[in-house]
Amino acid sequence: MIRKLTQNDHDKVLAFLSDEPSINLFIIGDLEVFGYDSPFQEIWGDFSQKDELEAVLLRFHQSFIPYTKGEYDVSGFVSIMNDYQQPIYLSGKADLVEKFEPYESLKLGKKQVTYFAECLTSEHLGTIHLPIKMAELEDVDRILELRSTIEEFQIRSDARDILIQAMETKTGRTYYTEENGVMTACVSTTAENSLSAMIVGVCTRKEHRRQGLATSIMQKLFHDVLSEGKTLCLFYDNPEAGRIYKRLGFKDIGRWTMHR
Repeated sequence: MIRKLTQNDHDKVLAFLSDEPSINLFIIGDLEVFGYDSPFQEIWGDFSQKDELEAVLLRFHQSFIPYTKGEYDVSGFVSIMNDYQQPIYLSGKADLVEKFEPYESLKLGKKQVTYFAECLTSEHLGTIHLPIKMAELEDVDRILELRSTIEEFQIRSDARDILIQAMETKTGRTYYTEENGVMTACVSTTAENSLSAMIVGVCTRKEHRRQGLATSIMQKLFHDVLSEGKTLCLFYDNPEAGRIYKRLGFKDIGRWTMHR
């Protein structure tokens, strides 16, 4: 049986998600900040006949994330998703997302499969020698302008609103370097919660690459987040980037699929 979850289900939901806190950082973070009654966020649960939670589906704006530890009612979740404006964004553990792909009623965007990695220790981080700043709300447009110069990045139409919301709710932060008033490199977190944070938006302006800017910013960010007792997570699909992340202490824990 699938039903919409409420605050009364929170303890059961967290217990269900906590077995894989890194994989579930988006769901955990969104529930901690926005709860169960937000107009842009909903979560449904699939329950067994014994009233045991078997799967969840989170909607955050246009994005959906499923999670389960076993079998669940995929078609029931698809029926829910069909009630929302298409196309939708779908992401999650690769083996879970694959079960949604045969449903033609879902107008899914371009597929991207990445590695999912986590970092639990700061012992691999070096000394930081560059001046690094934390972005404020007035820096949002500069962050988006820098990201727009990166060919591999796809900037969503609601990217500005999401970045502002992350800063205002403390679910995301951005560190950056600049030269002559121009932002030269930046790194952000998203989906920050009491247990973990996701690294996103690692980028350097072309003319400033191979100077160690992004690595230095990541070291600063990693020091700060790990010192707060949180786990760091990230996606990557570039082998060269993967080698850099592993030197900083990341280890692969699975694959993550995004349709956007």
